[in-house]
This record gives sequence, C-alpha cells and structure tokens, in this order.
Amino acid sequence: MRPLTPLAALAALAALAALATVTACGGSPAADTAAGKGDGPKGAKGTVTVRIPDPGNSGVLALGKKDGSLDEALAAVGAKVAWTGSAGPFAPAAQAMNADQLDIATGSITSGITSLSQSPGFAFFTATDPDPVGEGILVREGSDIASVKDLVGRKVAVNKGGTGEYLLLKALAGAGIPADKVERVYLRPDQTAAVFNAGQVDAWAVWSTYAVAEIGSGKARFLADGTAIGSDNYSLNAVRSKFAEEHPEVVKALYAYLHENSAKEKKDPAAYLNVFTDAGPTAVNGKAKEVQIAFTAKAGTVDPIGPEDVKRFETVARFYADQKVTPNKVDIAAHLLDVEKLS
Repeated sequence: MRPLTPLAALAALAALAALATVTACGGSPAADTAAGKGDGPKGAKGTVTVRIPDPGNSGVLALGKKDGSLDEALAAVGAKVAWTGSAGPFAPAAQAMNADQLDIATGSITSGITSLSQSPGFAFFTATDPDPVGEGILVREGSDIASVKDLVGRKVAVNKGGTGEYLLLKALAGAGIPADKVERVYLRPDQTAAVFNAGQVDAWAVWSTYAVAEIGSGKARFLADGTAIGSDNYSLNAVRSKFAEEHPEVVKALYAYLHENSAKEKKDPAAYLNVFTDAGPTAVNGKAKEVQIAFTAKAGTVDPIGPEDVKRFETVARFYADQKVTPNKVDIAAHLLDVEKLS
C-alpha cells in the first residue's frame, strides 16, 4: 500500500458553518458564471470555470493559488479556478455540489459515505490513505484515561457521521466495547475545543485540522491514533458528477497537479504552511507547527483510486451500516471514477 496523507490543502480552514458560507458564495460573480448564469459554464471566451473552496493559509492549493502554478496547470486545459467559500467539513460541501454551487471538494471516506446515503450528485476521483498519526482520540494531559477501555462511562465529542464518530466506534469495536457504553456527544468540530478544554467532555475523536492545535498547546495527547485504531478513514477528492462528465480533461489535470505537489509537500512540509501569513488565527507557529510538519512528513500523496482502496472503502461502508450510522450499506463503488481513464 502506498504511503499517503490527507490533502491539507482543502482542509486547512475547517468551519462547519461552511454550509452557509459555501452556499452563499453561489451569489458571487465567479460562481454565477460557473453555475450557468451570466456567460455560462465556459465563460465569455470558452474558459471552463472550476469552483473550489478557498484553501486558506496552508497546503498544496494555498501555495498553488499564491504562486500561480495552479492557474498555469489549469490554463493548459482551458480552465480557471473560482475560489468559492472556504474549505471545511465534507457534508456541507456535498450539499453545495448537489445544488450546483461547487465543483470540487475534499472529505473523508466516512463523511463521504454518509453523504452518499442521501441523493449524491458527485463522485470521488482520488484517494489518500488513512492518516496514521494525525487523527485519533484526544484526551487532556493529566487525564486518568489510559486506554480505550477507560472510555466506558465517559463522554466523547464526535462529529456526527464523520471522522470523529467513525474513529470512536472503530476504537471501541477494536477493544470489544459495546458502542452504547460510551456517550457520544455530537458537536461541530469548530466548536469542540472550548468544550473539550473546559472538561465538559472526557475525550475528543478528531483529525489533524483540530488535533494539531491541541497537541501543540501541550494540553492534550492522543489516547489512540489512526494506526492504533486501525483506521480505514481515507481522504478523498470529490467532483460534481455533471462537471466530470462535461470536463474530464479538467478533472484529470487537477488530479495531476494534486498528485505531483502533494509529493513535494511531503518532502518539505514547512514550505506549505503559513503561505499567505505567519500571524493571526490561520497561522501555525511554535510547537503546533512542529506537530503539523511531523504529521505531514509521515503522510503521503494524492493517488488514483485503486482496487485495494475500494476494498477498504467497502469495509467502512459495511461498518457504518453495522453500527447503524447509515440505514443500509452504501454502494460506494458506484460513485468512484478512474481518473487515469478520463479523457
């Protein structure tokens, strides 16, 4: 199995209030053009506009936005980017794609499955292996929780149907603990830190976007990380189905850009942090920066979806159905694209 990492580019500024942000951006001039208003999807000069959530201050797309390399790569296939809203959890982004307000988004296989259990208008075209060290179950430093078994009778914050709920349920299953022995507290990820640090929950199942700050502050540690949990929580890139059908060359070019530059990011993680500013709430500094660099260096690249990946996707879909997170097993294979065969 190739070593891969979640694509930091589209997850740097997570905000679950993003549904309002992402959908609101449908009223912007760039979004109107891409959505078929104004001059239509190809614009006045036949240029295809691809709507992507703004990457914020870190990652492959942030650097590509700043140095113009992404514009150059897409111009080669007659396309340009309209930065739309801000990157965040996949569920609101999936709704935006379904509503023809967004063309590309990144999310976990777990949140992808819950979104596919509804009426999807998107498909996945890349896979990034589960994060071995950047996701897991956080506990506060000094906590008496020393193992997953110690979570029995405790409260654990999770995002419903997404990475957090999956990581907790997977960890409990691995330890032979019935899910109902631990209280799941459903919270928005961007609102959980204050609750966690105030001691209102005993643990927090979360991914690197939020874990970096907590671990970097010295106030928290992983009780179990992705490797210990045995996570199959891939990061995936999704494309609006109609866009992929009409502009496969653009999807393929975007994949090639992400693949090449995520390999560069792995080799030099620091170059992809604090792209636009090294101050303020979007900057990563001090110990948190060291933590982020270490996480990224142990991760990998964006790749096509292979047969071995699909098997693991199916395992997650079956697990979610067994755990009653989804009413039935989602047929995820029906919503996958072979990016190397697009033409």
